[in-house]
Amino acid sequence: MTKSPIKITDTTFRDGHQSLLATRLRMEDMEPMASEMDQVGFYSMEVWGGATFDTATRFLGEDPWERLRKFKALMPNTPLSMLLRGQSLVGYRTYADDVVQKFIERSSENGIDIFRVFDALNDEWNLSKAAESVKNMGKHLQMTLCYSVTESGRMGGPIYSLDYYLSKAKLFESMGADSICIKDMAGLLAPYDAFELVKGLKEKISVPLQLHSHYTSGMASMTVLKAIEAGVDVVDTSLAPLALRTSQPAVEPLVVTLGGTPYDPGLNLDHLLRLGDQLESILPKYRHHLESPKAAVIDAKVLSHQIPGGMASNLLSQLREADAIEKLDEVLEEIPATRKDLGYPPLVTPMSQMIGSQSVSNVLFGRYKMISGQVKEYVYGMYGRSPSDIDAEVTKTALKDYEKGNIQIHERPANLLDPELENAKSEVSNITDDIDDVLIYALYPTTGLKFLRIKHGLDQMPEEMKAEFNPKPVFSSDQTTSEHPPKSQSTRTFNVYVEGEYFKVDVDPVDGSINQMVPTSSQSNLISSQTNAPNASDGGSENSGPTDGETLVSPMPGILLRYLVEEGDEVKIGEPVAILEAMKMENTLPSPATGTIQNLRVTAGATVVKGDVLLVIT
Repeated sequence: MTKSPIKITDTTFRDGHQSLLATRLRMEDMEPMASEMDQVGFYSMEVWGGATFDTATRFLGEDPWERLRKFKALMPNTPLSMLLRGQSLVGYRTYADDVVQKFIERSSENGIDIFRVFDALNDEWNLSKAAESVKNMGKHLQMTLCYSVTESGRMGGPIYSLDYYLSKAKLFESMGADSICIKDMAGLLAPYDAFELVKGLKEKISVPLQLHSHYTSGMASMTVLKAIEAGVDVVDTSLAPLALRTSQPAVEPLVVTLGGTPYDPGLNLDHLLRLGDQLESILPKYRHHLESPKAAVIDAKVLSHQIPGGMASNLLSQLREADAIEKLDEVLEEIPATRKDLGYPPLVTPMSQMIGSQSVSNVLFGRYKMISGQVKEYVYGMYGRSPSDIDAEVTKTALKDYEKGNIQIHERPANLLDPELENAKSEVSNITDDIDDVLIYALYPTTGLKFLRIKHGLDQMPEEMKAEFNPKPVFSSDQTTSEHPPKSQSTRTFNVYVEGEYFKVDVDPVDGSINQMVPTSSQSNLISSQTNAPNASDGGSENSGPTDGETLVSPMPGILLRYLVEEGDEVKIGEPVAILEAMKMENTLPSPATGTIQNLRVTAGATVVKGDVLLVIT
């Protein structure tokens, strides 16, 4: 086997901070480093795609398209790559072909050179349109093998065997792939399995092979070395401050390890160390996103729960928002069970988000008592073909009263979708006619529209989106010796009704941390009450007024997407009445009682917290 210098793709500006900081790194902090990164000599830099698009508009008030244009201007010498979720693009559902085609066209024109295209199910149905569109734009098409295992922790078994990956790679090459990437999103690829897999792939395909692995289990550096020995052409790494843990291996020790060998990438260590120091000076203000209840740098349990890097930081964030961080271990135990029920899909976006969110719901509310719209769509078939059969009882539960029927489809999901782009243009025509803006709305109708209204001066940017916003960290035992941390001057106090009891709750409005929660009285059930149940809103007009009767309260933080009823409608207990987006999934909330809708308390698109009253029934 011919040995040659290994090529290195840097992930610092995309997967590094997605995995460790919930994708919160702002453009203003990446810009000063970009020109220096361009001089390193990386094979490519991954700077876009994945969760960066959604996070920029949802949380940071930044235009993702402008980000890309800035990266291209600042790094003209290094090919820029993005992570694209096939037919799901950078969103969480299957989009129509016209949206896929236009998004890839605009991504190409704004600066992307290499498209790493994957599907969460490795289903070519969901890759064909994206692959065709990338080739039509004359860009580099890198098709992706999402690496997964069943329950063994090693490659093999009835689903994810060596033959499975070899046959998929050959198929992807026939679809026009210019290279193939092994995407080991959860750090499950063991070193000797990596050697066998890379060796087998190099014998089977003629295009270059790249490895993307996460450090979650602690194996990634060993895995990268064995893959290099087996002949892999390119590997992904990050600068040390955003490496390891659930991110990628660090580039600096790899450069030293390979120095003077036939694999030497030829990168300047001193240059990399200076960049690391620069990044270290930036990261302290993001430290609150790094907080974890775990002391260990690695998570050996990933070999069981198989959570990928980007999902891990999001899962912690979601549990904090739901005030249920103490449920983390239960959720980690639930994830493999949920994954098995749903046919062993690889845990990569959007499937990782769907499995993770469903597992959280299963722990908080009971198994499959609340099923997100996305999981229902998956069971129906709108995300493609599951690697294994979905549990029959789960299928029956998920498709019960499902609006599209109780059968599963067996064809390319996008074939069932009408074109969407013209309608999206019409919906935002009073705000903008810029095609990049239109695509933001097409991908995220609720949060995207809120961003566009801010961008075009129709609404003010919320304080929490501003760059100068600096939430204080959640108090921990080593920060205070008192039973309850001190209130900040702006702490707000609410009376909240939760699981049959009223609580007096002190909440810091900056980061949402609960400083103190004191029970005040006992009442009755979780989701409704017969009295004037207080809510956790700030007392604004949207969530004020009489609550005599049964109340539906938000079971978790989220965005009230829309109501399925109007005031005056007659409803029966259990009938769907509202759609709540929580943990990036859409959840249908049932009526807590039979009666008449008296009051819809929240405006569609508004953010709610756990315990907010959504509607009143008399």
